Amino acid sequence: MEENQIINQQTSAHDDFDWSVDKRNVASYSQEKRQQLEKVYDNTFKTIEESELLQGTVVGLTKTDAIINIGFKSDGLVSLNEFRDIDVKIGDDIEVMVVEKEDRNGHLHLSRKLARAARAWQKIVDFYKTGEVVTGTITSKTKGGLIVDVYGLETFLPGSQIDVKPVTDYDQYVGKTMDFKVVKINEAIRNAVVSHKALIESDIEQQRSVIISQLEKGQVLEGTVKNVTDFGAFIDLGGVDGLLYITDISWGRVTHPSEVLENGQKLNVVVLDFDDEKKRISLGLKQLTAHPWDNLPAEIVEGAKVKGKVVNIEDYGAFLEIMPGVEGLVHVSEITWSSQPINAKEFFKMGDEYEAQVVTLDKDERKMSLSIKQLTEDPWETIENKFPIDSRHKGTVKNITPYGVFVELETGIGGMIHISDLSWIKRYNHPNEFTKVGEQIDVMILSIDKENRKLALGHKQLEEDPWNTFETVFPIGSVHEGLVTRKDDKGATVQLQYGLEAYAPARHLRKEDGTNVEAEQTLPFMIIEFDRNDKRILVSHTRIWEQAKSDEKEAVKKEAAAEGEKTKKAVKNIQSKVEKPTLGDLGALAELKEKMRKAEGDN
Repeated sequence: MEENQIINQQTSAHDDFDWSVDKRNVASYSQEKRQQLEKVYDNTFKTIEESELLQGTVVGLTKTDAIINIGFKSDGLVSLNEFRDIDVKIGDDIEVMVVEKEDRNGHLHLSRKLARAARAWQKIVDFYKTGEVVTGTITSKTKGGLIVDVYGLETFLPGSQIDVKPVTDYDQYVGKTMDFKVVKINEAIRNAVVSHKALIESDIEQQRSVIISQLEKGQVLEGTVKNVTDFGAFIDLGGVDGLLYITDISWGRVTHPSEVLENGQKLNVVVLDFDDEKKRISLGLKQLTAHPWDNLPAEIVEGAKVKGKVVNIEDYGAFLEIMPGVEGLVHVSEITWSSQPINAKEFFKMGDEYEAQVVTLDKDERKMSLSIKQLTEDPWETIENKFPIDSRHKGTVKNITPYGVFVELETGIGGMIHISDLSWIKRYNHPNEFTKVGEQIDVMILSIDKENRKLALGHKQLEEDPWNTFETVFPIGSVHEGLVTRKDDKGATVQLQYGLEAYAPARHLRKEDGTNVEAEQTLPFMIIEFDRNDKRILVSHTRIWEQAKSDEKEAVKKEAAAEGEKTKKAVKNIQSKVEKPTLGDLGALAELKEKMRKAEGDN
């Protein structure tokens, strides 16, 4: 019992032992004091966060790592693989990034590579915001462009941003160090797009501003043809482009600028206008020479004969270029002596050359009227000598109208065949049923209108009028076979022999069975009217069978009448021979009287 008490007393005394009491120094710290001192101790070291950029000093080197002091409780390690670009030594100051405060081995993990990448991205963002120029090295080619190393960070240079001119060979740029401008960034994936073209354009814009500030209207500059287009040409004036519009290339007409200019050609141009805001410069070439109308040759006067090329065709005529910048109009009325209207767009062709006579000339208005026909004698002055009335000629069909055909006999001479003078026997709804434009046709001169320059022509007059003969072939009442060629509600056209056409009114188309004659049927027709003067024949199919019925009825009447006369004669004979009739005679007489009565009744 006592022994147990002694043990308990010893255990209790041991548990209450104050380990903080130093036998060599009787001083001791309370818990509060201890925490205060630990806090002061911790404040002697830097407070760091992961992904933070810090400056450190190389304090040691191992076979695999560099030991970096960043002022933290412990030194950090950076793999020597991250120092391949420099020869690292103890004492070197470097910038690192805190990867982990304490890795699985308990070490402070630092990275120089990540620090460089972060610092490079930060610079790129700053350059993007400020527009400052960066220098980078093109390391390789990729799809659509090139990869550029900027401060150790890979950026993308699109092919369209390499130069102001299109680039097809990307390989020539690999390995080159160039200046760039950061034109686009993506913070999320730390991706940047750079441009070398933007710097070139910026330089050009500066040069352009300087050149435009020194421009004056009327100033003559030397330039180089840079690009020829449909509407003109762009001229390089030494850092700035100006437009030479097609109408300012030459005093004459220019169909396409490539006829006069070619790329790379050097030439002097004059400044016509410029716009500081829109940066546009209008140039002129023709303005360097005097206008051709101001130096018109002395031989070009009214009445003179000139030669020109067709440069423009309008409905009212064509313009002939006599010399570059000098044009004259040949009106449609001055093309030929013919009074028939002429289509200028059909007569003239672009580029064709013609001789003409100057009719009017106005140097102040810069206008000239020309005539082609006045170079030849007016054929209408002596028209009756070559084309007398009743003479026969061959001509060309030039135009067809609903009322006739215009025929050209020779250049400037022509006339009209009226639709009624095409054929003696056939009526045409339109002349194009008879002939076509371009065909040759024989004509006869019917009359001459010298004052109005018109000829009346005929085609049917080449043959004798057959209607004199037709009157004997187709007398009224005669029956002829005919083909129904056309039919409408009013009647039908019937084709008879010799190409003659007749007309059957609708009421004369009824058949004996009650139906009507139809188109394309061939049937007998009776001539019911023949008008030689109007060249008109009327026919009837109905009249044929109606006439037959009428004739049959008339024949029956005549036969009955003849039988009656015969009976009367028989009665008279009996009466004259017998004075007193017998009973048999009376019966015969009664019978004869009955026959006579019936005969009279039929009549």
